[in-house]
Formats: sequence, structure tokens, C-alpha cells
Amino acid sequence: MDQALNPDGLDKLKLRIRALRAKTIANGCTEDEALSAAAKVAELLDRHDLSLSDVELRASPCERRVYETYRKKRIPLDDCIGAIAHFCDCRVWREKNATGENIYVFFGLGADVEVAHYLAELIDGAVRAELGRFKTSVDYARFRHQQRHLANASFALGMVGSIADRLVAIKAGRDQVNEGTGRGLVVLKTSVVDAEFDKLDLNLRNQRSSGRMVSMTAYEAGGAAGASLAINPGLGGARSGTTAKGS
Repeated sequence: MDQALNPDGLDKLKLRIRALRAKTIANGCTEDEALSAAAKVAELLDRHDLSLSDVELRASPCERRVYETYRKKRIPLDDCIGAIAHFCDCRVWREKNATGENIYVFFGLGADVEVAHYLAELIDGAVRAELGRFKTSVDYARFRHQQRHLANASFALGMVGSIADRLVAIKAGRDQVNEGTGRGLVVLKTSVVDAEFDKLDLNLRNQRSSGRMVSMTAYEAGGAAGASLAINPGLGGARSGTTAKGS
């Protein structure tokens, strides 16, 4: 409980998250290494939440955290952003910045939005890296030039869909572990975030999903790439020889 009594506990957690962020694909590590870092972040987040009393959680302020896409059009991450927000018990919406580029706004408790931003960064980078590899594959070479834009989009869609499904399943496992502590932690956090979100009085609208043409060959290749990423260790349950999170 020392962390709960220490007013600097959240700041220290954020510093650890930022230290892990430094270990990114851009700095030369693999997707597996980057997502293993994300696994550690989820463990830290669960332990932090469980260290706080209900009173402290209710008193925790909500924050906004913006993820810049640097694109005016949709990016593959768009089809995974909801799963990331769900994984981190926060809200997310899309806006345009001053230059007309899309941004994602995460809203929730401070540690949650920090982890959501981190996961968005990791998954976005992983999809771009795997798509680059797909473009050098024998399967990709079989597509005619005019088909390659569709192949690229299909691969990315399949990959983020696979990752999103895994995040949702892993979140369910984490929630089950945390519920075993006898606390309704997720329900409490959701009520806090929902109350603060309502105060924003935003006029958000749901975007209708339009049917998209896909290349099943590329889509399935993307799904396989997403399934191969090492998200599971540390996120879905205890590793061999370790204690389950929240215990």
C-alpha cells in the first residue's frame, strides 16, 4: 500500500511507462521486444490500480492524451483503437487537429491513458513494420501492380483485427483475475470515467462502418502476422514461475 499513500506514486508509474516507451521499434528493437515492454506496462498498471483504495480511485482526476496520426486519411490503427481503449478502461474518439490531420483522444485515469497511448504507438509501429515485410514476400509479388493498394489495406486490416481480438480476450482474462480480489475495480473505474466524460458535453457521433473490399490472401496474411506478435506474455495471465497480476 506504500504506493497508494505516496502522492508521487502515479508520477513514478508514468516515468516507468515512459522509460519503457524508449524501447521502441524506432530505436531498433523488434516488435516482440516492444510488445513485451507493453506487457510489463499492463502488469504495472494492474498493480497500481489494486494498490489504491476505492476512495483514492474515486478522487483520481481524468486526463486527455492525444495520439497524433500525422495523416488526414484513415490509418490501420483506426480498426484497433477501440480495443486499445477498452483494454485500458478509457474512452477514445477521433478529432481533426488544426492542420486537418486525424488525432485520437484517449480520456480516462492518468495511468490508463498513458498506457493506451503507449499501446497505440507500439501497435501502429508493428503494423507498419510487418506491412513492410509483407511487401517483400513471394505472396505480395503475385499481386498485379493495380491490386497492391488493396493488398496493403487488406493485410493491415487483417493484422489490426487479429490484435484487437487478442486485446479483448486478454482484457477479459485480466478482469477475471482482478475480480478474484473481491473488488469491483473495473466497474468503479468505469463509473469514475463515465461521470467525468459526461461533464465534457461532447457531441460525438458514431461513424457507420461501410463494407470494404478485401483481398482474402492479404487479409489472412495480416491476421497471421497479428497472431504471431508476442502480446500474450504478461498480459493474459501469469508467466511460468511468476505470480498472477493482482495477487
